[in-house]
Amino acid sequence: MSTTQTDKRLIRLAAPDNVLLLATSIPAGEALTIEDQVVELAVTLTLGHKIAATPISAGDVILKYNFPIGVATKDIAVGEHVHVHNVESGYTPSYVVPDTTVEQA
Repeated sequence: MSTTQTDKRLIRLAAPDNVLLLATSIPAGEALTIEDQVVELAVTLTLGHKIAATPISAGDVILKYNFPIGVATKDIAVGEHVHVHNVESGYTPSYVVPDTTVEQA
């Protein structure tokens, strides 16, 4: 049986997940091993933030706890922060505010 190494500061909640959660704060520049691949964290992240466990293409579903939480709005590299800047929510409704301007006669 083959196993891969992933930094113990990262948590995969369910086997199919394509994101990992930080179990602690990790500073920018820190080297992390994700499935035997060493990556450098680009930004400082705190407890609970998500990073990509695998390459995620724009349009791919983001899985956390084997539950779809959103869709990638751009390509996300392994180890990159996964958050509102590159994910469209799959469970928070989006609302459109109707145009209420009144035309002048």
